[in-house]
Amino acid sequence: MTQVLMLGGTGWLSTRIAQRWRDTGAEVTCLARGARPAPEGTLLLRGDRDDPHVYDALALRDWDEVVDISSRADHARAAVAALGDRAAHWTYVSSVSVYADEMTIGLDESGPLHEPAQDGEEYEYAAQKVAAEQAVSALGERAFIVRPGLIVGDGDPSDRFGYWAAAFARAGDGPVLTPVLADRYTQVIDVDDLADYIAAEPRSGFVNAIDDPRPLAEVIDLSRSAAQHSGEVVAADDDWLEAHDVQYWMGERSLPLWLPHDMTGFARHDTTAYRASGGRATPLEQTIRRVLADERARGLDRERRAGLRRADELALLAQLT
Repeated sequence: MTQVLMLGGTGWLSTRIAQRWRDTGAEVTCLARGARPAPEGTLLLRGDRDDPHVYDALALRDWDEVVDISSRADHARAAVAALGDRAAHWTYVSSVSVYADEMTIGLDESGPLHEPAQDGEEYEYAAQKVAAEQAVSALGERAFIVRPGLIVGDGDPSDRFGYWAAAFARAGDGPVLTPVLADRYTQVIDVDDLADYIAAEPRSGFVNAIDDPRPLAEVIDLSRSAAQHSGEVVAADDDWLEAHDVQYWMGERSLPLWLPHDMTGFARHDTTAYRASGGRATPLEQTIRRVLADERARGLDRERRAGLRRADELALLAQLT
């Protein structure tokens, strides 16, 4: 039986990956420190990756597959040092955020990277991912580095992609605020597609695991259609939104997926390697319908990690119009 070690396994993406490996018939062990349960049919081991002895028992056995999604380079390095000799294959889930060039359209896996994080430096997501990639890459042909873009789907804890379906659904026949959408793009991967891709046959090298770029206007129109919104859509330009403290991309008081004009390449990466290695893409309409159902279940007016509160959106619309 295939032995899989999931470093994590109780979070949003890692749970999906553990489930996919389980469904292939593998015996899955999840190492996690939180209070959340591991997927049914997998084994949960409680452990803190800051503990230098956390891998002691795991290093006593061989693993056909190790999967790590950590965003801390020290965690990735320690895992490779402790378990690298016992792993037949190692998958590290990185991010397209590792690329230093955010303007070039169609950048493939050979694009320049940010400088890797150094011990003691202030935490910076992209630099940590680059340093973690370096640690895993030391395993050579046994290493596979997956670089997803924005991961989307039901249950998304970041609240970014689902904001638009929720915003149109909560507005009903009222207005919805958007940025000016001309020449704006977004690029996502469904969480289930990513999990399926990772829990497949072993691969090596580096792959941008992401669907093809889509005009942001198309994504927002599909979200509006799914929500059956019948109100006005009001667009504001970048300068106006910035002057009124509306943030790009993510976070409180943001318009998610909206990117600055100097990031023309961030959401337009090359996907050739992903497609050629068996990666698939769920039709975006299906993902949006699933996301909208999840947004309704969780509450359209709930506190969000990304997007505008409806009261704030209406206040901005009143100033704009």
